[in-house]
Amino acid sequence: MEKMTKLNFLTAGMPSISKSALSALDDLKKLNLDGMELEYVHGVRKNLELAQEIKKIKQKTDLVLTAHGPYYVNLNATEELKIKNSVRHIVETAEQASNSGAFSFTFHAGFYLGTSKESTYKAIKKNLSIAIKKILDKDLKIWIRPETTGKESQFGNLEEIISLSQELENVMPCVDFSHLHARYNGKYNTKPEFEEGLNKIENGLGKEALNNMHIHLSGINYTAKGERNHLILKESDMNYKDLLKTLKEYKVKGALVCESPNIEIDTAILKKYYSLL
Repeated sequence: MEKMTKLNFLTAGMPSISKSALSALDDLKKLNLDGMELEYVHGVRKNLELAQEIKKIKQKTDLVLTAHGPYYVNLNATEELKIKNSVRHIVETAEQASNSGAFSFTFHAGFYLGTSKESTYKAIKKNLSIAIKKILDKDLKIWIRPETTGKESQFGNLEEIISLSQELENVMPCVDFSHLHARYNGKYNTKPEFEEGLNKIENGLGKEALNNMHIHLSGINYTAKGERNHLILKESDMNYKDLLKTLKEYKVKGALVCESPNIEIDTAILKKYYSLL
């Protein structure tokens, strides 16, 4: 799989000036950004021809691509059909993303739905392993990234994602620092807390995990119950400057995907601040 040589700054989806996924790749170069996350959040439209065109352009540049799977995934669903569909969504995301040249894709793994954290973890691990087998059987070379989530009702605290990464093949975390900040009602927003998180990842998964990160970041609005919506960085209390300092100090490599509403503006702000550290 693709090796990361630095921390790359990606937009979550196409820049606002782009008219298509293909033109977006040219636009990203003009904007001096490092790549983008392909957004399949409302479903995967399998299109091998488009994927191959994206991959051709990607291979001629130094752009980095990731992908985000559908929001409909719930690997802890009570209905068997929903579990089967969730597995299908994950596999289809892996296939379209891999064919497009993405090195990594992420998704929200599920909800507790009133069950214990232990039983939820077992169900998600079991059902994700089914998806992984299908992905490996297709010989797809792509990292599988369950994401840290923004509400306590959702499966996906940092410890759970690290544990899945320890136990399952080709799995690594997608760390959404804004989600963690919202999940804990304004905590997880200081340099010592960022350091604690990166130490947990390195201690649990080794230095490789820091050399190969998939990160989400944006401004975020939250309540005591967690995430409400994404915000522009300057309209949020997200302490992105100390986070970037910490990522630099830990020599983190990989993809940092900006999910702010003004994606190319905030992605450029993040990249410029990081470059000046």
